[in-house]
Amino acid sequence: MGEGEAVTREAAEPVEPRTVDYRRLMKGVESVVATIERSDDLEATIHDLVEAIVGRFRDELGLTGGRLYRRQGDGYLLQGTFAGAQPVPGLLRVPAGYAAIAALLAEGAVTMSGDDPRFDHAIERELGVERFAAIEVGEEAYILAFDVAPGHDGRDVLFSLGVLRHAINQKLRQERMESVFNEARKIQASILPRRDPSFHGFDVHGRTRSVQSMGGDFYDFIPITDKMLGLALADVSGHGLPAALQVRDIYVGLRMGLARDFKIVRTVERLNGIIHQSTLTSRFVSMFYGELEPSGVFIYVNAGHPPPFHLPVDGPPRFLREGGPVLGPLPQASYERGFVHAASGDLLVFYTDGVVDAVRPGAAEREEYGEERLAAAAARLRGRPAREIVDGLFGDLDAFTGGAAAEDDQTLVVVAVP
Repeated sequence: MGEGEAVTREAAEPVEPRTVDYRRLMKGVESVVATIERSDDLEATIHDLVEAIVGRFRDELGLTGGRLYRRQGDGYLLQGTFAGAQPVPGLLRVPAGYAAIAALLAEGAVTMSGDDPRFDHAIERELGVERFAAIEVGEEAYILAFDVAPGHDGRDVLFSLGVLRHAINQKLRQERMESVFNEARKIQASILPRRDPSFHGFDVHGRTRSVQSMGGDFYDFIPITDKMLGLALADVSGHGLPAALQVRDIYVGLRMGLARDFKIVRTVERLNGIIHQSTLTSRFVSMFYGELEPSGVFIYVNAGHPPPFHLPVDGPPRFLREGGPVLGPLPQASYERGFVHAASGDLLVFYTDGVVDAVRPGAAEREEYGEERLAAAAARLRGRPAREIVDGLFGDLDAFTGGAAAEDDQTLVVVAVP
């Protein structure tokens, strides 16, 4: 496998921490998994995945080579090396009793360097590895190990590969889950709002466009009291059944927390714990939740979601960023509240990244629709009913993309202050 530090105690290498954009990273994960065609030959599928992972995440995570191991009896047999990994002549079998293997099977993902006492220098020397990260997939049938270049924070690598592991296992399990798709479609159809809320004259409208029959975008209007309206928007990584099931968890978790009179921050923290414990999904959710009062006061928490914006009548947009990290990866994550006051004639605009990350086809360089273009379109549409503003924003987006098929679910919600 490689050199290294264990899952929960990362080696103390004096490296400068790198900032990882997990939302962008997750899109990369999805693109890698989506390119792998599921075949009857599971090992060929895994083989292609290792090559794709190293190619896609070489720079972002410092993955310089890969190795594929297959379970054989009470050990793992090396099936092949990829990219920059050192070739190994003949057969190499790693016993399941190797402490690094035991740690990996217990945790699902591990990163190690040579100063860890569980690291076997004889095995790793034969592989030419000084630092590695590894994940198990296919219900412990396979191990994917990767060489990690210096200068990459092991915690980021560990988290990212953990997300990737869930995505791969999700892909491998997909065929087994087909039988419950119809039920999941019914669940999601029952969750999305069927009508716009009526709340003290505020004009509210939302719409989602999914790239599959079941999407990962979610929005909700929650009548907490006659003087408080909850607005939620979330983006679950992936599509299809696992995303639909995670959407259900968010819907139930939010409404249960609010029904028990939990405060806004406490509700989000409890929901983060629920998603972290989930086993059916990639456990990666961005969410924005806020509570609107008749006076126009809006209290919110942004959990790693693309920031909605408050568009006042007489000023530039203010993006609503206060909150904390995405839901799921960090069980003890903490969150802060943000406040904004929306006056008469102002707009609140909420969206998912499928809107702002949409690209112009045929451009010489990648050009995204972006937050600024969305805010400018909203300013031009100000004064119209919320439904027409949503129509107009989607129209502006479609004009930008030339009507090309969307790569991700797209959701817009607009609140017009009376």
